[in-house]
Amino acid sequence: MDFIVRNARLANGSLTDIGVIGGRIAAIQPGLAADAPSYDAEGCLACAGLVETHIHLDKSRIIDRCTPEQGRIPRSMERVAAVKHTFTQQDVYDRASRTLEECIKHGATRMRTHVELDAGVELRSFEAIEQLRRDYAWAIDIELCVFPQESLTDNPRSDALIVEALKRGAKVIGAAPNYDPDKTRHLHRIFDLAREYDVDIDMHLDSGNSPDDMDIYLVCELTEKYGLGGRVAAGHGCKYSTMPLADLKVLARRIADAGVAITVLPATDLFMQGRDQECNVRRGLADANLLVDHGVNCSISTNNVLNPFTPMGDASLIRMANLQANVCQVGRSEQFRECFNMLTERSARLMNLTDYGLAVGNPADIVIIDATTPEQTIAEIRAPLAAFKRGVRTVTRPRAQLHRPEQA
Repeated sequence: MDFIVRNARLANGSLTDIGVIGGRIAAIQPGLAADAPSYDAEGCLACAGLVETHIHLDKSRIIDRCTPEQGRIPRSMERVAAVKHTFTQQDVYDRASRTLEECIKHGATRMRTHVELDAGVELRSFEAIEQLRRDYAWAIDIELCVFPQESLTDNPRSDALIVEALKRGAKVIGAAPNYDPDKTRHLHRIFDLAREYDVDIDMHLDSGNSPDDMDIYLVCELTEKYGLGGRVAAGHGCKYSTMPLADLKVLARRIADAGVAITVLPATDLFMQGRDQECNVRRGLADANLLVDHGVNCSISTNNVLNPFTPMGDASLIRMANLQANVCQVGRSEQFRECFNMLTERSARLMNLTDYGLAVGNPADIVIIDATTPEQTIAEIRAPLAAFKRGVRTVTRPRAQLHRPEQA
């Protein structure tokens, strides 16, 4: 063995050792008899790392250069668009690397980051994040999803940039039909490009304060038409939270049958939704646990950090899952465990990661969390203590200690 994580607690409660050879898991069994360097997990929970499925590294940490929010209307897209011309490749790299390092410290070992392409920024953000992907491969695997934030059907430059990014190897294409004057044509074009370049789809969908004019129905139809079940995801889905329960259950089964996954983004959606109300403000946050109960694969993710869409954040997925559970009034043990799954196994499934998980032969991506169960991790926002990428230590987080006064 090259390395052993000893006394790790699996999600099923059992204690075991995890042996690593050549960057891959070679054995999972108690009491591995091998003389190799080791880390003692001391009975803490082990997982294959957290999976961030929806984050915007390229526009993180720009709140200080954007005009302040005024009144109840955030105008977040306009405020971001107004400063995109200031994004140099180095600027994007520097800001994104700070956010990425926080993600890594909080236990992320896989990531899908969404990258905006339009005339305001051209390919500068794409090139910066591509460099970041290469530079941080020692700690995290990053996949780029390119998309047109500022419209597509009336913005030929965005279309051309997306095609160029796909030619350069972007693995996923996104969409933002809410900001396009022709939402239907926008979605058809994205599906056409996905088929042409054989990439997955991960879009921004159905933000809003009522269930009117939802795009999920067309997305399900196109997913089935082209046989893309399991390769299509949609983030936000705020409108689902405004539906009567019976209607929502019907929609959930429709989404599940089509094979479309849903990512909920608690911090951004809570900050952005319900702006038309001054009291009893609606939450605007889709109930991921209910969707999962009706067959939908869901993930919980960060989305924005320190920009006009979300002017706060620490890049902790565990905190994000706790926020989701709190807002959606999750209280049962099995629901907390499902929230943990939405940071790990379900997120990996959304990204079609076939080599994810603590299993012999998989990459030795191992995160040790200061908890004994997935439920405790979410309910108490327990922090990662250590992370390993392909068997090499990438993160150490010491436990806080109390220094009691000496006994008299």
